[in-house]
Amino acid sequence: MSSILTNNSAMVALQTLKSINSSLSDTQAAISTGKDINSAKDNASVWAISKVMESDVSGLSAVKDSLAVGQSAVAVASAGAEMIVETIKEMQALAISAQSESANFTQINAEMTAKKEQLDSIVAGSQFNGVNLLNTDTDGNGATGLAVVAEINRIGGGAATASTIDIASADLEASVTDITLTGTADTADAATTYTELETMLTAAITGAAALGTSAKRLDDQSNFISKLSDSLTSGVGALVDTDMEAASAKLQALQTQQQLGVQALSIANQAPQTILSLFR
Repeated sequence: MSSILTNNSAMVALQTLKSINSSLSDTQAAISTGKDINSAKDNASVWAISKVMESDVSGLSAVKDSLAVGQSAVAVASAGAEMIVETIKEMQALAISAQSESANFTQINAEMTAKKEQLDSIVAGSQFNGVNLLNTDTDGNGATGLAVVAEINRIGGGAATASTIDIASADLEASVTDITLTGTADTADAATTYTELETMLTAAITGAAALGTSAKRLDDQSNFISKLSDSLTSGVGALVDTDMEAASAKLQALQTQQQLGVQALSIANQAPQTILSLFR
């Protein structure tokens, strides 16, 4: 039945054209923003997952900063501890030379005193950002180490929690700075001083080795966090980013459909005019 009041063909063509225009608008938005999922209305579940993952990526960025600070603090302390080891070895050589009856005890003792002051200075100065891992009190507030945020954990979609790597103080303040050497006034004192230096050397080597182990652990964790952050970023992209090749092909197809839809609507709109021929 033909009617001049109800044009079913035009209504179908119009609804089809609206659908095509809507898809074309979504495709153009995806191309311009680079994202298929721009808001929760696009795909609520995927959008929610992507936002949680983006939050984790931001958290990992903060973790990398924390690890960088920890690495620097440990590197400074490690350099100080290694310098202390070398200085104590030099002091041992002086103590050995002072065990000879023909030694210049006054000169050796003066050098020994200067090097002990150097040790104290190294311990006191091996700090980074207010943290000194060679002191007994590492931060001036009673801490005996350094807690470095090393990762964030999220289990079962729950709240994220941070975990730390705890770096213990080498405490060379107690085993080096606080030690008073007997001196090298004579051969007997020199022998005693050598034994004292041996104890200090053992503590310094142990402390330097522990700091080196901590430094390696922080380096490894930093590399892992960097790779994990890249993986999460890639995962977010896989969820929400636009496949530009597919979007390009879809855009061209939709533009063609739009043109055809306009023509179909134009034809449908002209159909009632053919009814006039029935009355001629």
